[in-house]
Amino acid sequence: MEFTKIQGAGNDFILIEPKNTDCDWPSLAVAMCHRHFGVGGDGILLVLPSDTADIRMRIFNADGSEAEASGNGLRCVVKYVNRKKLIKETAENITIETMVGIRQARLSRKEGKLTGIQVAMGKPRFLAAEIPVSIKATKGKPLDIIPLLSYPVSVLGRTMRLYFVNMGNPHAVFFIQEPVDKFPLTQIGPEVEHYSIFPNRVNFEVARVMGGEEIDARVWERGAGETLACGTGACAITVAAKLLGYTGDRVNIKLPGGTLNTEWDGEHEVMLGGPAEIVFTGIWPE
Repeated sequence: MEFTKIQGAGNDFILIEPKNTDCDWPSLAVAMCHRHFGVGGDGILLVLPSDTADIRMRIFNADGSEAEASGNGLRCVVKYVNRKKLIKETAENITIETMVGIRQARLSRKEGKLTGIQVAMGKPRFLAAEIPVSIKATKGKPLDIIPLLSYPVSVLGRTMRLYFVNMGNPHAVFFIQEPVDKFPLTQIGPEVEHYSIFPNRVNFEVARVMGGEEIDARVWERGAGETLACGTGACAITVAAKLLGYTGDRVNIKLPGGTLNTEWDGEHEVMLGGPAEIVFTGIWPE
C-alpha cells in the first residue's frame, strides 16, 4: 500500500489514496501511526472519490477512532491532490466531502505554483446537543449559548472555566494567563477528553492571548493526545476569543508546530490558513 507522509504545522498524517476501500481502517491507523513500530502520525487520511464534491476525505485518529473534521488534514489533502494533479492545475477553488458536510478550499497561486491554502471550516455551533455536552439546564433558564460559553469544570484539583464550541468536532477552550508551555497538558488533557459531561469525548485547548491578533496555544486532541497543531482547535479558540472580546476578526494562533491563521466575522464560516508540506512517500506491507 503506497502512502504519503504529510504535515501541517507539525500535525502529521499518513495519507492514502486506496485502490481497495475494503480495509480495517481503524486497525491500520493504530498500526501505521505508532511512532516506533509504524510510520508515525497523528492519524491517517483517506483520499476518495466523491459524488458530491471534487474529492472525499476520511480521517482516522492514531487510536483508530474516526474523526469528523480536521482543518490541517483538509489542507494536507488539498496539497496532495494538487501535487498529484487530481484537480486542474489552475483551480482556485475545490470542494472536499467530509463527515460533517462539504468544505471549500481557496488556493492561491503565483506563476503556476501553489502558494497558499485557505479552508472554510463551517459555522461554529454552541448548543448542548450540537457540541455535544450533557449539562442540565438551570431551573427556569434554557440551556443555550450563554452557560456553554462559560462552564466550570474541576479536574485533578484544578477548577477551569471552559468555553465550548463545535467546529465539526467538539472543543473545550481554556484561557490562561501563564505561558502555555508551563500548563500540565499531558496530565489535564486526558482527564478533560474523557470528562463525564462529554458523551463523545472532547478536544481540549489551552490558550493565552498575547495581543489583539496573536494567541499562544497547545492542544490535546481527542484520540491522538497532544499534537503540534490542530486546525479545528485553532478555529475554536478564535471563536471563543472573539465572543469574549479578546480579539478581532483575524488571529494568528501560535502552536508548537507553527502558526495557523484564522478569520471569523462573528457570523459566517471560520476560515483557516496555514502550511501543508509533503514529508516523504513510502510503501506499507499489507
